Amino acid sequence: MLSTDFITKLLDLKDIFVTNVAQHENSIVIEMEKPVEEQHCPCCGTATKTIHDYRKQDIKDIPVLGKTLILRLRKRRYRCPECSKRFYEKVDFLPRYHRITRRLAHYVISELASECSFTSVARKVSLSVPTVIRLFDYVNYGKPTLPAVLAIDEFKGNAGGSKYLGIITDPVNHRVLDILPSREKHSLIQYMKPLNRDDVKFFVSDMWETYRDLSDSFFKNATFIVDKYHFTRQTIWAFEAIRKQEQEKFGKTHRIYFKRSKSLLNKSFEYLSDDQKRQINVMLSLSVPLSDSYFLKEKFLKIMGSKSKSEASQLLSDWIEYAYDSKLPPFRRCANTYLNWFTGITNVFDHRYTNGFTEGCNNKIKVLKRNAYGYRNFRRFRNRILFMFNESFAQKQKAAIEKKSVAVA
Repeated sequence: MLSTDFITKLLDLKDIFVTNVAQHENSIVIEMEKPVEEQHCPCCGTATKTIHDYRKQDIKDIPVLGKTLILRLRKRRYRCPECSKRFYEKVDFLPRYHRITRRLAHYVISELASECSFTSVARKVSLSVPTVIRLFDYVNYGKPTLPAVLAIDEFKGNAGGSKYLGIITDPVNHRVLDILPSREKHSLIQYMKPLNRDDVKFFVSDMWETYRDLSDSFFKNATFIVDKYHFTRQTIWAFEAIRKQEQEKFGKTHRIYFKRSKSLLNKSFEYLSDDQKRQINVMLSLSVPLSDSYFLKEKFLKIMGSKSKSEASQLLSDWIEYAYDSKLPPFRRCANTYLNWFTGITNVFDHRYTNGFTEGCNNKIKVLKRNAYGYRNFRRFRNRILFMFNESFAQKQKAAIEKKSVAVA
């Protein structure tokens, strides 16, 4: 009797008697039943203890010791003396028409807060994949409230028939707000129209023309900011184009050396050691176009240290003139790009908001998508992403509150 009490406490089930425990190769079966209790007829409400018959029902619970846990419940069916209605006794831990416990359902949902696939979770808890999906489909999210700082980006997806899906985030509080079915203008307009956009003060994006048009049309009172990474790499790409062009003029040995020196050439000159600086000077002495492009690259990296928009605007204007005078086609194209996005680029020096958090989310989404071999159902994919990030955000907030409470105490 003592051992069954321990099992009951371990299972955390009230008003349950354990009658037997059997271990099998891949499962543990615990036989149990409830005590006879007065029940009320669901039709007429008459109280009764009259038992009509019994049946055994197998209920899956959270796996234990790497084995499937099955609760074999001996359920009673009562009979009403007034209306002769037959009905089953109520079981608190078992939802109606279910064959799994409530806590197993909660456990499945909590497991889906990571990047794992439905199939891996189903295998872990010995359920079918459709059952896991059906449980998750109870999770749903509506449209969000837009924050003061709004960041938008896209990632490659195959859900809903669109090649690219959109993502909007709150980069300050590190929250994913929503996943959009497309990054195309008509889709973004349709999404943004019904939302309250008055609270948005800053709009952060990459150099996709549609995003700037969206900012101009729907966020007229917000400051448009181009993500720092996306405009900085334009200069690096221009320099890389010159490096590749020039190294082709050399013999095999020098060509390989230049190719392997890519990271050294791209690194800021002021952070190089004396030996590395000597290597750079030797390479630059072999090619005038490479030397000119290196000068432009270094001059641009110094602009990134500007303390204000006014300072950056003056330095960037001078840089654009240098790029035009250099007669290097890649840098001329780069200068045209900077001229086209001048305001959005220089705004970042007064307001240091970036799309870094959003890009990190995109990487995590790629892991989720890779584990699942892609998603076709956009609604499910959207809810899965939002659940994955919002569950993590909720846990962080809870931990922060607990930490604050302990500090106060």
